[in-house]
Amino acid sequence: MGQRRRPGRNVSGILLLDKPRGITSNEALQRVKRFFKAAKAGHTGSLDPLATGLLPVCLGGATKFSTFLLDADKHYRVRVRLGITTTTADAEGEVVAQLPADGVGEQDLQAVLARFRGPIEQLPPMYSAVKHQGERLYKLARRGIEVERTPRLVNIHRIELGSFEPPEFEIDVHCSKGTYVRTLAADLGEALGCGGHVTDLRRTGVGPYLESGARFVALDEVERLALTEDRDTLDALLLPLESALHHWPSVGLSEDAAFYLRRGQAVLVPRAPTQGLVRLYDPSQKFIGVGCILDDGKVQPKRLL
Repeated sequence: MGQRRRPGRNVSGILLLDKPRGITSNEALQRVKRFFKAAKAGHTGSLDPLATGLLPVCLGGATKFSTFLLDADKHYRVRVRLGITTTTADAEGEVVAQLPADGVGEQDLQAVLARFRGPIEQLPPMYSAVKHQGERLYKLARRGIEVERTPRLVNIHRIELGSFEPPEFEIDVHCSKGTYVRTLAADLGEALGCGGHVTDLRRTGVGPYLESGARFVALDEVERLALTEDRDTLDALLLPLESALHHWPSVGLSEDAAFYLRRGQAVLVPRAPTQGLVRLYDPSQKFIGVGCILDDGKVQPKRLL
């Protein structure tokens, strides 16, 4: 008989991984899981191999709350090259068209950026993980197959020009979940009449985690600590899982309320918010999960540890 596989460590928390360029999000995830020897791990929204930046990795109990980061807004810093259109809308694709871009000025660019602020429709690219009849679009695209896709409504909360060095420019983007930044770059190029593609992409924020206010951890640092078997320092890199929800109101529970909530029952909590999602804490101030406020004012458990 083969050896039984050892269960991983029961380690829990969120690692703000700074994904390096050139590897997939799943490869980065599997390496983090191995370095921590974690029993369970999941990431919160893929980054292309070309992209760098924030890939929150949830370990242990934090995986139960990864969906809230998947649904969160994202922030990106994007560099776009005008005049060249590629199959993948980034520098890794094959060139399909080249047009002169020397007639595009900064005022033209600013005018086009303004048109893309707010709710817009996007057509998912063929090189994406969207499924068509059970198969990922990128797998079809690699076989030279293109299928009809349905446009999706996304929201570009903010798009600001950082620098303009023709034929390239850099933008900062704050957008809703499901936004394809490569598609945004290609659509900007098309609107300018010359095409364009992404040459560099960095995710600078997910939900409450922003590069300006949080420490992103390099994969090399995680590996170094794992190799030295400095578990305490390694585990200290993890943020508490409730940090992903810090912008939600908190609700303190009595022992009785916590008892019934843990059994799936809605409870009435004095001075609780009147609507929305809330963080739940037991009488010892220990985070126990999230709940939602019902129409009758009771707190209904939604996801518990």
